[in-house]
Amino acid sequence: MRVNHQAFFYSLFIARLADQILLFLVPLVVFQTTRQVSWSGLAFFIETLPRYLVFPFFGALCDRFAPLRLMRTSQAVRALACFGGVLAYALFGGIGWLIALSAACGVLTSQGLVAREVLLPQIFSTQQFQRVLAYSQLADQLGFVLGPMLAALLLGLWRWEWVVGATGVLFLAADGALLLWQRASGFSATNPPPAPAGHWSLPLRIALRHVLVLPGLKKVVLLAAAENLVIGVTLATSAAMVTGYHAQSNHYYAGLQTAGAVATVLILLTIARATWPTRLLGRVAFVAICAGGVIAGASAAPWGYALGFLLIVGFDKMFNVYIRSVRQQIIPPQDYGKTTGVVILLNNMTQPLAGLLVSLFSARTQTGPLIVTLAVAMGGIGAMVSIGSALRRRRRALALGE
Repeated sequence: MRVNHQAFFYSLFIARLADQILLFLVPLVVFQTTRQVSWSGLAFFIETLPRYLVFPFFGALCDRFAPLRLMRTSQAVRALACFGGVLAYALFGGIGWLIALSAACGVLTSQGLVAREVLLPQIFSTQQFQRVLAYSQLADQLGFVLGPMLAALLLGLWRWEWVVGATGVLFLAADGALLLWQRASGFSATNPPPAPAGHWSLPLRIALRHVLVLPGLKKVVLLAAAENLVIGVTLATSAAMVTGYHAQSNHYYAGLQTAGAVATVLILLTIARATWPTRLLGRVAFVAICAGGVIAGASAAPWGYALGFLLIVGFDKMFNVYIRSVRQQIIPPQDYGKTTGVVILLNNMTQPLAGLLVSLFSARTQTGPLIVTLAVAMGGIGAMVSIGSALRRRRRALALGE
């Protein structure tokens, strides 16, 4: 990446760092307060569901307004949400303020993510898109590496509300880096062309029609939804599994998340520096995540859970690069925002569903078998999609032969 684009990736890194601190805080603080896995799963469900429901709305906004402006607004308002949540806790008390402000920041994170998806092809139109995605994911993962470490360090020094206040400062710093990049690069934020007149639901209907009609888009949506089922149950139960079931310390938990993120960084560096066939990226990552879910859920030892966890989070972003590369090739540019918003919603609805399943069934069965069951379900969905694709290719080949 050119020098004048460095501040752009710094902004992505700082915003991810702040977002990861919040994601680390919520399940850990809730579990330590209640000592119940079910409450931790319910908190994860409340925290993640709003950020996915708003994707179609924000996707449509990116086709109507300059995505750079939306991205900057997202970061500034997230800072205000952190400060407002801490103030409300100081005035009224209650752990619910932590969950509420995290849910609000999650919604605004969704706006920033969709805006970034629309911006990347515009900013880096002359470069290999798979490599650009790898660098953007690297910025995310560096935030993922340092987020748990910084959160654990700050929690050892301060109460959680002070950590949230520091997170708000980080969101302001991310917005400042984005402003510096805009001035240094000379990138001109232009408004998209006027949207065609029609009912308010027109963008949603256009996006859903693309999902149903565009060749290959249904397949990647289904595969991503299956993968996020395992990612969701892993995120929802990791604090409870490590600090509860496996009786490890908070620092061990932070170190495990950091190790997973470091593994992901190494994988993404490989993708950025070498040309991998897109289909190979998807196959390797999908199989590794399935295997990781089975190992993490079936193991009774901390090292076995750690191995499975590393496979899941280590290959998650590789699979993400595959999904985003294929999606960018399929969706028409003029409908990219609205369609991407709907696709991201469909992809990620299984994450809060996984949190809800943890909350509903953790009291009746062990969490490990639930993880194994969902990992096997993910593998079954992947097998059905692969068989269906192979049958369609065979029918097309027979038709051409006739």
